[in-house]
Amino acid sequence: MSGNEKRNDFIVQAGILAAAGIISRIIGLLYRSPLYNVVGALGMGYYNSAFNYYSIILMISSYSIPAAMSKVIAQKLAVKEYRNAHRIFLGAIGYVLAVGGVASLVLFFGAGFFVPDNAVPVLRTFAPTIFIYGILGVLRGYFQAHESMVQTSVSQILEQISNAIVSIGAAYLLIRTQMGTLEMPVDEAGRVERAVYGAAGSALGTGAGVLVALLFMAAVYGMNRGLINRRVKNDRHRRVDSYATVFKMITMVVMPFILSTAVANMATAVNNSIYLKMLPALREVNELEISERWGVFQTEAVTISNIPNAFAAAMAAAIIPLVAQLMASANQEKAREKIGLSIKSTMVISIPCAVGLFALARPVTALLFKNTPEEEDLATKLLMALALYIVLNALSSLTSQILQGLGKVSIPIINSGIALVLQTAAAVVLLLFTDLDLYAIVIANTLYAVCVCVLNQVAVCRAVGYRQEIKKTFLAPLLASACMGGVAWAVYESFLMLTASPKISVVIAICIAACVYLALLLLFRGLSEEELRGFPKGYLLVGLAKKMRLMK
Repeated sequence: MSGNEKRNDFIVQAGILAAAGIISRIIGLLYRSPLYNVVGALGMGYYNSAFNYYSIILMISSYSIPAAMSKVIAQKLAVKEYRNAHRIFLGAIGYVLAVGGVASLVLFFGAGFFVPDNAVPVLRTFAPTIFIYGILGVLRGYFQAHESMVQTSVSQILEQISNAIVSIGAAYLLIRTQMGTLEMPVDEAGRVERAVYGAAGSALGTGAGVLVALLFMAAVYGMNRGLINRRVKNDRHRRVDSYATVFKMITMVVMPFILSTAVANMATAVNNSIYLKMLPALREVNELEISERWGVFQTEAVTISNIPNAFAAAMAAAIIPLVAQLMASANQEKAREKIGLSIKSTMVISIPCAVGLFALARPVTALLFKNTPEEEDLATKLLMALALYIVLNALSSLTSQILQGLGKVSIPIINSGIALVLQTAAAVVLLLFTDLDLYAIVIANTLYAVCVCVLNQVAVCRAVGYRQEIKKTFLAPLLASACMGGVAWAVYESFLMLTASPKISVVIAICIAACVYLALLLLFRGLSEEELRGFPKGYLLVGLAKKMRLMK
């Protein structure tokens, strides 16, 4: 197989994994609305409070295992050291059993230290999932090391489907059996009790999803065990790594991945603590009310705003490994070209998504979630406030992955740490000395993304001499998106008057807005023919654009 074919095959495999990630995000978004309807804003507040700390402990213990294991095992497979590769696999299983077991115990017995009392049962429900996830991560990393992403992709989709079904079902059953009814109690104590049961049921869904994915991956490994054993048996390499060497190797590879992932995602947990624990302790606020508001913020506004980032992550998954290969072959010029293409592609997607969500914030929120008028108003305003963050978050995530692809693993950790300190200080000051409430958290999140973007951009420039192109990467998509936003709002309002249906109107508005954006982007020369061909069904889009005289 030629180098180009290998490279293309690698991109195809990365694309499969990226597609699975997008599908999983969509499933996660779709089930949030019925789950929210069952659990309620207060229950989602407890769930998100617990989930944030579960995520942090998971990142520290197991989350980075697939990427780390795929890297270290692939190095052995490349030189056909199958015995050592299998020893690393077994050593990794031992590693996650030990680390995952400790992490689960810490989360279970230390739940009261991390979250408010009402969220403690929810966090304890999450605890066993960390232990299970570690084993799942090793299996995923093992197959990724063999350059096969299909197993991981299928397991991710199965995980999310199982999560959705069990989350809604368990929350419904727990509330119904323990409370006797799904109706919201009028007294505060009853509302809290109902919320705790609903949130705990949702947490059970997360564990069930991971367990289903683990069973699938274990079955796949079992089906391939004969081939694996034959390769190990026929391995003629004399040097066999000791398990002490294996554990040292695993630790040295896993730690940078863990630190990078943990620091980059620490802001949410920090803001959770500031808003739900520090704010009530320092100011006279209603704890029940701020938990409900936090539930609306995290479950609705943040969830919707993260959709464009799924596309950014997919683009990075397809392009960044190629950058790493080009750097290994000392081809910096080609690496700079691919970095520019990845950033431009991400902005071409993220900027119109941000503008569209700003223009259609209320109907999009109403389409996806069933709210009271007060909750819908809050979610709408928060989503509009997050518009700039959507773009910056996509860019900061991408540039962090670019630096990892360039081998600058420690730089994203340092940059994220600096940004975390600045955003934390901003959140504390704004919450304590202004009446911005959740908008203070939005400002802090945006500040975090700005800092990471700037620091990462400087680092990428120093690493490969990359200079950011401005006109086609930012200005053309922004101008086309601004016009698109006006069209989207006008179309929505017009069809709303004709149909009196917000759901029908917003779907039509989104479809028309997407067509308008692409046409304007081509008119403003934001995309070349070669770049457009790189999109799914790009050759059809090029043919259509030429027929409509949008492209020469």
